Amino acid sequence: MILHLIFRLGIWFLLTSDLSPANIMIGVAIAFILPKPRIGLADIKEWLKILAKMLIVFPQAYWEALEIMLFPHRYEGLNMEKVPAGRSPLLIFLDIFFITFTPKTVVVKYHKQGWYEVHRIDRKQLLTD
Repeated sequence: MILHLIFRLGIWFLLTSDLSPANIMIGVAIAFILPKPRIGLADIKEWLKILAKMLIVFPQAYWEALEIMLFPHRYEGLNMEKVPAGRSPLLIFLDIFFITFTPKTVVVKYHKQGWYEVHRIDRKQLLTD
């Protein structure tokens, strides 16, 4: 319950970019109104992994943005990345969000067979699948 509340508030604050008391109250109200999914022990472990990944992805995004501005990125390519087995639609959405959040990568397509098609840019030649 608390993980969903934190996640929903985090998304709300990212969308609104406003930490005023009124916006916080609106965000909390919306977080409580939205339906709550059922969580098992395996889901809690996945959520903890997602939270840990969040701590890595946000600084990584800033670093990549700085790299793109300072150094030319002349190479690009499409890679296929495997979706971890047994992912819920919400966790698949978060994976796509995290991949696309970083400036050097964007998910072009999600294949229902369990693959993400990811476009990348880099300073050196990429090996594409």
